[in-house]
Amino acid sequence: MFPYQEESMMAETVNKMALKMHQEGNDVRVFMPRFGAISERKFQLHEVIRLSGMNIIINDLDQPLIIKVASLPGERLQVYFIDNEEYFKRKSYYKDEEGNFHEDNGERAVFFVRGVIETIKKLNWVPDVIHLNGWMSALVPIYLKTYYKNDYYFKDTKIVSSIYNEENITLEPTLGEVLKFDKVEGLSVTEKLTSDALVVDSMAFVDVVVKGDEFLMDEMDNAYQATNTEKADFIDATSINTVY
Repeated sequence: MFPYQEESMMAETVNKMALKMHQEGNDVRVFMPRFGAISERKFQLHEVIRLSGMNIIINDLDQPLIIKVASLPGERLQVYFIDNEEYFKRKSYYKDEEGNFHEDNGERAVFFVRGVIETIKKLNWVPDVIHLNGWMSALVPIYLKTYYKNDYYFKDTKIVSSIYNEENITLEPTLGEVLKFDKVEGLSVTEKLTSDALVVDSMAFVDVVVKGDEFLMDEMDNAYQATNTEKADFIDATSINTVY
């Protein structure tokens, strides 16, 4: 979400859509990873002690979940940052200084989505709609329909996924083991091991798929056209007028 992440179609879209919904009187919360490149001082992030202190078990290892929060500059819109020293302290997003993909990007995505779900529950806040933006959020509906399938907290929540032309990230071979530990199986991403494959998998678990970019690249456009999930065409959210 802009301004916390570099300016892009997706970052600006999330900003504009969240602001429009918020200004129309909806209770909007945004969740994103607290990547190390995000300045805590500049954006006045602070840890929420009552929410932190949980552990997320990833492949039989306890990983501390730290929740930080900020208000969108000039707005009363809460942005929650999912943090963990091992996964998100590094200053880069998905690649190291040599341009190689981090060897735990898939595991980081699992931690992020489980952290989001657990944080929402701890907030005692039941969303009517969860809107996914970005490949790292693609596991949210998959986990809700598998790992959390007997948890009725989100039983009436609708899930919308916006699909963008993102860089196709290579994921680690051990991702299958991490997912299997949580009894999440049968996904094509464990064979293809890419972020695009994960997004394609998630399309079958959501209520509506939206074109986040007007023109999707070949593989993603093919998956969008082929999915049996309800589809919605591109809306240029960056043109939405919001009051600052």
